[in-house]
Amino acid sequence: MPMRAKTVISPPFTPQQSFTDAEKAYQQLLAIYEQQCQFITEHFRAYVKNELPSHVHVRGYYPQIRFHLEQHQLVDSRLAYGYATEPETYVTTVTRPELFKKYLIEQMGLLIKNHGVAIQVGLSQTAIPLHFCYFDKLSVAAQITESQNLLIRNHFDVPDLTIIDDAIVNGTLRLAPGEDHPLAPFTAPRVDYSLQRLEHYTATLPEHFQNFVIFTNYQFYVDEFCALSKQWLEDPDSGYTELVEPGNFVSRQGAINHQKPTRLPQMPSYHLKRADNNGITLVNIGVGPSNAKTITDHIGVLRPSAWIMLGHCAGLRNTQQLGDYVLAHGYVRDDHVLDADLPLHVPLPPLAEIQVALEKAVEEISGLQNWELKRIMRTGTVASIDNRNWELLDQKDLDQHLSQSRAIGLDMESATIAANGFRLRVPYGTLLCVSDKPLHGELKLPRMANSFYTTQINQHLQIGLRALEFLRQMPSDRLYSRKLRSFIETPFK
Repeated sequence: MPMRAKTVISPPFTPQQSFTDAEKAYQQLLAIYEQQCQFITEHFRAYVKNELPSHVHVRGYYPQIRFHLEQHQLVDSRLAYGYATEPETYVTTVTRPELFKKYLIEQMGLLIKNHGVAIQVGLSQTAIPLHFCYFDKLSVAAQITESQNLLIRNHFDVPDLTIIDDAIVNGTLRLAPGEDHPLAPFTAPRVDYSLQRLEHYTATLPEHFQNFVIFTNYQFYVDEFCALSKQWLEDPDSGYTELVEPGNFVSRQGAINHQKPTRLPQMPSYHLKRADNNGITLVNIGVGPSNAKTITDHIGVLRPSAWIMLGHCAGLRNTQQLGDYVLAHGYVRDDHVLDADLPLHVPLPPLAEIQVALEKAVEEISGLQNWELKRIMRTGTVASIDNRNWELLDQKDLDQHLSQSRAIGLDMESATIAANGFRLRVPYGTLLCVSDKPLHGELKLPRMANSFYTTQINQHLQIGLRALEFLRQMPSDRLYSRKLRSFIETPFK
């Protein structure tokens, strides 16, 4: 008996509409997305009950934003984003509009304002995978039997890795003649992929992530961050509303949570939230450049305002003391994890806004200024390596390599975080604390380390938090540096 031909069913077609009001354009994006996801999930519930006909394939589509510029226009040369450089048609698909509301309205509004041209919102031709319609508690696998799982591709679209990559942000996208140009640095499937990964790695939902991010790799910093956060929550003038810990456990003023997850994830995250989303997220990334790349790959799709690394390093100069600070102005990338995405010949420039905020914070928290500040802080090159036992390498070759680079500190994560910030167009910075000096006979030994941690963790964390408060006070278009943009860029940040 011949098999019946597949019938693809979709929601009623939504025609493209033009908007000169970014808020109304956003509402249309949200309506389309919710309509498409609801259609998919309703039919999935029928599939779970074995009520979906065998010949039916259910398909919904991501909404898209389209922007067409007819001719070259003069725009404010001080802008880092929010304008198109060439007369072209620019398009991007959109997912989870409610999560990106502020970002989408700002970016669409800037295009309308800077060019005086309407934007179009409609349906794309990119299917929404069933699995990406579930992003809170429920999962597809938990609702179906093993046999249903084996046959699910017959009825629904599933994630397709052939269309999920970083060609746009890597600058390697090759367009065919007449093909639409990318409007944003990430497509909807790429964003959905990272949103799923974020919850997996951090045990918190993506909506809890704040615009300012601290990366660290020591539990001491986490403990101090949580303690300070719960203190600030009790201050109604602090501006902070909640602390969200792994497992999505929430503390609020007068209702401090004491629950802990039964098992911590690979890179637990902690979110000190503000109503405007300009709070602070701290992520314990663990050890190594691979973790650093993994988490920044995924947080990058949230388009944070800035991220900084607060960690420890080996002091490479004999004049440095344990507890001194290293403010990175440059990086030696011996970590290798980004070599395929960002060539080693690409320099990582220091971003003035971040550097000034970090130095100002060190001054304020330490109480030292000008010439005296140089007693505890040195600016220069940080080398990041992928071998934690680098001390066992041939010291003669290592000394020469580090000396030629003028490096003053060595760690395993800072260059990765800075390089991925540069690659993903996220303002970045690094402030490290000297915890040992292996080249000068001071190894990180247990009792020495405990003493160091006791005296330095609190100050170092407070410096990082204060720096981010300085950055938060800056308008977003002043914080975001033009150094992050190439001459072929997406109009969206």
